[in-house]
Amino acid sequence: MLIKDIIENSGVLSVRGRNDLDIRAVTSDSRKVGPGSLFIAVKGFASDGHSYIGQAVRNGAEAIVYEDEKALAAELAKIGPANDQEAKSGRVAALERLTLVQVERSRFAEAHIADNFYGHPSRELTLVGITGTNGKTTTVTLLYQLFMQLGYNCGLLSTIANFVGTRRLETANTTADPITINALLRDMVDAGCQYCFMEVSSIGMEQERVAGLRFRAGIFSNLTHDHLDYHKTFAEYLRCKKLFFDQLPKDAWAITNIDDRNGRVMVQNTQAQVVTYSCRSLADHSCRILEESFDGMLLRIDGRDVWTKLIGQHNAYNLLAIYTTAILVGASQEEALVALSTLESARGRLETLRGPRNLSVVIDYAHTPDALENVLKTLRDIAPERCLICLFGCGGDRDKTKRPEMAQVAQRYADRIIVTSDNSRTERTEDILEDIRAGLDADGRAKALFIADRKEAIRTAVMLAPEGATILLAGKGHETYQIIGTEKRHFDEREIVTEIFRTL
Repeated sequence: MLIKDIIENSGVLSVRGRNDLDIRAVTSDSRKVGPGSLFIAVKGFASDGHSYIGQAVRNGAEAIVYEDEKALAAELAKIGPANDQEAKSGRVAALERLTLVQVERSRFAEAHIADNFYGHPSRELTLVGITGTNGKTTTVTLLYQLFMQLGYNCGLLSTIANFVGTRRLETANTTADPITINALLRDMVDAGCQYCFMEVSSIGMEQERVAGLRFRAGIFSNLTHDHLDYHKTFAEYLRCKKLFFDQLPKDAWAITNIDDRNGRVMVQNTQAQVVTYSCRSLADHSCRILEESFDGMLLRIDGRDVWTKLIGQHNAYNLLAIYTTAILVGASQEEALVALSTLESARGRLETLRGPRNLSVVIDYAHTPDALENVLKTLRDIAPERCLICLFGCGGDRDKTKRPEMAQVAQRYADRIIVTSDNSRTERTEDILEDIRAGLDADGRAKALFIADRKEAIRTAVMLAPEGATILLAGKGHETYQIIGTEKRHFDEREIVTEIFRTL
């Protein structure tokens, strides 16, 4: 593909070199550069791609897209020792064949270059995105399930996994980089997918990872405390979420939860058609819980009753968002309701393991104060007579301010609390536990145990649990690993609980 077509609408300031250069690959990873490649020097959160321009050139890059002129010059000056004639000739040849494209913002450029290079794949299917603090993974996963059940070929881009039709691909981020996203969307189109459902994170919006994509619908779930280690303030976190709706086109739908206090804020500047949903207020689409047990709940959605396998008020919101989206983008009301009754929750979302002594161990990804409260309240409401044990930790190198808040939530709802490790990363687990301890008052500390080793903490929770107790393991959910220091270790709570149950 010609470079002049690849860099179109990417904020180009200048081009030095051939405008008709044929490009065979685009990447922002210098390790993936080969002959015929265009390398994009992206200024990232942890590192600056400009530092890898020299490596990209040595690996055979034929074009460089960059933002910082001084950084470019410094890197090009490092290519080859100038005092050796043969090396000098090679250096000159490498520089002479380069096409250099300066852009205003390299992140923005990367997204539009990826969109151009892969032939605008988001325009060839119905792309639905969801943003919010909680519920993103459940909502997109269940939308994918629903439309697959209705006979459509679909794609999924989520925290847990990516799917192209029924082909599963692993994922590293909630919102991948633009090149990965567009490559996957092109793969979906080529595989005959008609829909794609994807999570859109606040960090992904701030880093312009979805710039250039054409969304048919955007969903707002809720906004609570999270990612302040990155955004620093709640106002900035909100602004980045809102960007998603500000950028939706006129022919899209902006679907918003108006029971959240930020639900109307999200869509106040959108060009898209606003559609509201609510479990408490007057809205375009509404829902309320009629009955609930560990096996599911009976919902009344827009005046129609439907039994679902999911539980909890937060899942009532998720299912209402799914229903609202489904009937907007192609399903009938009847199809959507029938499909809702068959949907299974995403892995690690209120996933229940039944064991000896009538114990119920619930594994959930809840890692924010609001998510933890939603899950604990659901478990308390369903079985108020049962002893409720809450085991949780908080991730290291992440937002510290939510740690005491999560402790307060656990104290409010649980009969016993076990505080343990999560993904400690490069923080000392003991320091994280102390931050959590600070949120407990004397009554909370009296019913809490602090056990740094998560496997031992789980064993203690099960062994201490009385007959018929409910044990919540919060924070890991779908994850099958723990990150301690910089090491990623295998850690699957399902395996651990099953092993403990065998000893009872």
